[in-house]
Amino acid sequence: MDDSYQVIVVGGGFAGVAAAKELGRKGVRVLLIDTNNYHQFQPLLYQVATSQIGVSAIARPLRSVFRRYKSVKVLTAKVSSVDTARKTVTTTDGRTLRGQILVLAVGAVPNFFNTPGAEEYAYPLYSVTDATKLGTGLTRLLDQADRNDGMVDVVVVGGGPTGVETAGAMAENVKYVVRKYFSPELASRCRVHLVDMVPSVLNAFSKKSQAYAAEHLGKVGVQLRMGVGVTEVRADGVSLADGTFIPAQIVVWAGGLKAGDLISGSGLAQGRGGRIDVRPDLTAPDVDGVYVLGDAANITDDAGNKLPQLGSVAQQAGKWAAHNIIADLNGGTRKPFHYVDKGYMAMVGRGAAVAELGRKRYQLQGTFAFLSWLLVHLALLSGIQQKVRALFSWLNGYILHSPAQVVVSGPVDRAMEDEDHARPDIPEKLPVGEQPGAGQPAVGQAPAGQPPVGQAPAGQPPAEQASAGQ
Repeated sequence: MDDSYQVIVVGGGFAGVAAAKELGRKGVRVLLIDTNNYHQFQPLLYQVATSQIGVSAIARPLRSVFRRYKSVKVLTAKVSSVDTARKTVTTTDGRTLRGQILVLAVGAVPNFFNTPGAEEYAYPLYSVTDATKLGTGLTRLLDQADRNDGMVDVVVVGGGPTGVETAGAMAENVKYVVRKYFSPELASRCRVHLVDMVPSVLNAFSKKSQAYAAEHLGKVGVQLRMGVGVTEVRADGVSLADGTFIPAQIVVWAGGLKAGDLISGSGLAQGRGGRIDVRPDLTAPDVDGVYVLGDAANITDDAGNKLPQLGSVAQQAGKWAAHNIIADLNGGTRKPFHYVDKGYMAMVGRGAAVAELGRKRYQLQGTFAFLSWLLVHLALLSGIQQKVRALFSWLNGYILHSPAQVVVSGPVDRAMEDEDHARPDIPEKLPVGEQPGAGQPAVGQAPAGQPPVGQAPAGQPPAEQASAGQ
């Protein structure tokens, strides 16, 4: 493999893929590097974890994505460091690769805000690996509770779109799937809790959307604990700031994101969330020829508005950066990023969703929002096969309550088979999360100069906001 390229893109997420595609259309020689050999559609990870769709519906091989772009080379490797001054990246196998221009679109990692026990015991939900681990944990827990007449308690931390969608999907599984495939008795022993320190779910949405979402979540059995932060996560549940404790065998962390180690070790000045405060043209400050995109960047549009970490922002920024890169290569002039705000939406359950579309936020709730959500996400899935698989799974799940996908767990541990040595109400915890929120306060406290978890600065949606354009 040659070690020199016109553009090196680090990261195969929304932003990286969009940038590489646009550059590939113009014949620019691009190297795209990602730890995984696939692109994942993050907005639907919760559906993988709850067996609504399979991994193959949201993960598409990167080489398949770029098979028609002859100037784009895909490399599956883990980048250990970047030298922004020299425009080089070094992989863990010791290879150093150089580009004329460097694009950092490396995504983010869970931000546990230094909450005691969160990294050890909570399941994040930001990758295919996270989703399959959570799905496996849920499957084991249900099997175990069915075998031992035990309780099933799940706590979801974070009342934004990810938390709402996850809690709603889990509660509907209890109401329909567990009742049908296990027994009504087991379903009656299952509880789903949603916790956040902000007073309402979907904090960035309108009051009407918030009220609709909260009402529907209550109807499907989600127990809301809003306005109180999590102070500790334990193997047997979560402690809250008001002194109460919620027993739980599984805790799902949907409480926020931060930039990863590659960004912190890049030498670039970091801003809110450890991300890089990029210039209006999406380049990194104080260095030439380096673009930072997606969840690694704090981006403002051409009107000076701060933009949230959305899939739609990442995709549009990737395309815009590609045009600026082409201008760089041809001696042209970069243009400041202009974001087209398509609004945002969140699924609340079967036949229930909220959508606020466009800059004027035209509001939809219920069936029309649900159908809009399905159509938007179906259109945005990468590849015909992925669209067909998702559509088939949704038809089975939402109409027949007969999920086409099942998360298959590994063998039951020997200790679980021995009732004298295992706690039947607490499943084996699979390892999750590789990045602690070092130096960050607990949920319920805000970092200096930053809003609390789940609460955005005035006029800005939270970082994990779901977008109509994702």
